[in-house]
Amino acid sequence: MPGGTSSRGNTPRSRCFRPVSNVVPAGRLTRRIFLLLALFSFWTVIPAAYGQGTDTFRPADTSSPRATLKSFIDACNIVHDATTADEPVDRIMMQSLPQAVQLLDCLDTSELPQFERVQAAAEAAICLKEIIDRFEIPPFEEIPGIEDITDESGENILNEWQIPGTRITIVRVEEGPQRHEYLFSAGTVERSKQYYNDVRALPYRITTPTTSPGFYEWYLSTPTHPTVSKIVAKLPEWAKTRHWGMAIWQMLGLAAAIVITLACVIFCYYLYIRLGARYIRKAPLKHFLTLLLPVAAVFLIRGLGHFGQDYLGLRSNALYVLSFTISVIVLLALMFVVWAAGSRLASLIIANPRINPRGLDAQFIRIISRLTAMVLVVILFLEGGNFLGIPLTTLMASAGVGGLAFALAAQDMLKNLFGTIMLLTDKPFRVGERIVFGKYDGVVEDIGLRSTRLRLLTGHQATIPNDELARTDIENVGRRPHIRRVTDIHIPLDTSRGKLEHAVEIVRQTVNEGRDWPAEFPPRIYFLDFQPDAFVVRMMYWFAPADYWEFLEVGEKINFAIFRRFEENGVRFSLPLRLTSASAQDEDGSAARPQSVDK
Repeated sequence: MPGGTSSRGNTPRSRCFRPVSNVVPAGRLTRRIFLLLALFSFWTVIPAAYGQGTDTFRPADTSSPRATLKSFIDACNIVHDATTADEPVDRIMMQSLPQAVQLLDCLDTSELPQFERVQAAAEAAICLKEIIDRFEIPPFEEIPGIEDITDESGENILNEWQIPGTRITIVRVEEGPQRHEYLFSAGTVERSKQYYNDVRALPYRITTPTTSPGFYEWYLSTPTHPTVSKIVAKLPEWAKTRHWGMAIWQMLGLAAAIVITLACVIFCYYLYIRLGARYIRKAPLKHFLTLLLPVAAVFLIRGLGHFGQDYLGLRSNALYVLSFTISVIVLLALMFVVWAAGSRLASLIIANPRINPRGLDAQFIRIISRLTAMVLVVILFLEGGNFLGIPLTTLMASAGVGGLAFALAAQDMLKNLFGTIMLLTDKPFRVGERIVFGKYDGVVEDIGLRSTRLRLLTGHQATIPNDELARTDIENVGRRPHIRRVTDIHIPLDTSRGKLEHAVEIVRQTVNEGRDWPAEFPPRIYFLDFQPDAFVVRMMYWFAPADYWEFLEVGEKINFAIFRRFEENGVRFSLPLRLTSASAQDEDGSAARPQSVDK
């Protein structure tokens, strides 16, 4: 442009095109990573909800065996007709067809594990249709209808009906959300694949109702996504060969997806450890937000399952194994996230300036967070086991027996846990305070769930069970408001009264001039007592604040000042009296007499 300016605000080119450094600050890089993780999580959740729609489909008519069988056959035929189109079929979109939903409405899926319920039900429905297509079906008028299932009084008289010549049974459900509906029985659904393998060699029926030839083979072999279908159509025949329930191209695609997902998950956990170590003390909020990384890893693992099902088109046992493995890994990852969130949430709360990070309140927050995380982990374990097909009663029974065995084997740990709760409730000490307990004298370093660690004055570390601390007297030296000193000064008995009075005054003046003493605790100096070997002058003062090393420094200055003034005024300190007795006799035979010697 003329004049060397840009079209926005006439900004000079020299300002628009500055050399920019390639080094991205650490804080900006971290924000970008968190933003990308949030966008990735949002992008991952959207496909799961896409295609489900908001329309409410009319459910299948399951009011009688006739209605159930007719609804099932009609829905299967409509879905099968959609698969015979010339263009590749988008099986992801087919899952949202009203007829696909009606197929599942006709099945009792209560005994199928939740992690594979939808996929296993779809496969069971197609297997049942393949079986029905190979046997003669009575006219619908001869199949029990709604008018045939009750008597004149309205009582139900038909609980089940079996399709002639097959092992397929339609039963009246008595429990659950589909109570009083006629559905293909749970046993029939569970064993449908086995039933199909037994009759797959039989020819298809040529009479009405309409059959669905090749439905199950289409279900197993046709790619899910239209784009994938076009790519697979161009592959050589060897790549379409099936082994262990998968085509070779599916094996290669799954292997590549696993490698890529594993690399991304490892990278997420690497960043989690790296950033967690960086922000653990400097930025509690960022330290907490690092949990987005293992959460992103969970979404990546779940994405692998969706890719295998919706794009690679894995079906039957291959899909069930993949779904079960992913569900187990996701369950373990979520348990880890919940446990890590407990400690990070505690750190985030303790970062509040009003909370002493070394106090008992902080310890109480940490312990409550750990216990809460532990309870949530147990709930996740129970619910996850139920989702994987392990009955909740079995899990509870196992947890009950295991809990009893654990309680019997860990009585001391439980006692220490209750001792910890008592310590946190009574708050006899906190981290950083000096306490005296039995033979121990040291500074509290940590209060854990089981024990408390002390750093002794000798430098050694002592670990004391909290149960013992809760049951024993504790002297909290760290909470003393002052340090009291009581010293007796001995003056010889041959000291005159005037000089003794002067000595008391010297001590009183020296202590009062030593520093500014608390008004409520002024120094006390008195001529206390007559002893057999000396006059006793008691010196007493209270040093505040209770800094032990400063207390020793001030005491040393006072001692030297008293010593110097006593020397200047001719006042002597009394030395201890030593008595020496001799048991032997003198040369003249008389016994030796005791002698007193000043030392």
